[in-house]
Amino acid sequence: MAGGWRALLCAGLAALLGALRAEAACRAASVRQELLKEGFHRDLLVKVELGVTGEDAGGCAVAARTRLPPGIYVDPYELESLQGHNLTKAALIPEVVDVEAPEYLAPDLLVVLYLEPDPWCSGCFRAVLPVHGRYHRPAGEGPEEAWVVLKSPEVLVCCCDSHLLMECWEPAEVEGPCPGQALSPCQWYSARHKPASKETILQVPVGLKQHSSLVCVLTLLATVLCSSLILAAVCKYGHFSSPVICSE
Repeated sequence: MAGGWRALLCAGLAALLGALRAEAACRAASVRQELLKEGFHRDLLVKVELGVTGEDAGGCAVAARTRLPPGIYVDPYELESLQGHNLTKAALIPEVVDVEAPEYLAPDLLVVLYLEPDPWCSGCFRAVLPVHGRYHRPAGEGPEEAWVVLKSPEVLVCCCDSHLLMECWEPAEVEGPCPGQALSPCQWYSARHKPASKETILQVPVGLKQHSSLVCVLTLLATVLCSSLILAAVCKYGHFSSPVICSE
């Protein structure tokens, strides 16, 4: 009888310890993002700390899924070049992005950014993604800048070869295998985490409507001047198969 109670007590303690471990792992996860550089062309730094030891996180792939507002975008051609040099891994939805569209004509952009292990922090992952600000509609009055607020990203975890507990994480609807597991699909999980304590804000300069006439005049003068210089250079140094009369 005593042996039965002892076995039951051991089983209960083991279950309790397992539950506490899983809860602690999820509760300790945190995410931080930061905009680097200045101006329209920035780098978005994303850091995720799972709150587990490096041994437990071994074999896990971590990604940050974030929705960029219309005021900011990722250049797909730049991203393709970076991925060709193994500098950044990310997926864009949609894949086709109009980089010339202003903020008021652009849609949201969903980005899945794959993070790499941070060699200076056990259980930490990080990645940098180049982003660009869009031109906004000119303002009538008020401040000469617009604020683009980036919300905290969703943390996705895929641990095909790890014993990291998943009891407190929910399966995520993410297509595609884990990086390095191209032949064996793996279940992605949405990790519960502490959102970024501070909002990430991109400040974009905005023109004023009362400056429209001045901008149009200066643009027209610059266009006429540059065209005249190009035409003069072509007439003076160009080689033509048929005679061309250039007025002095």
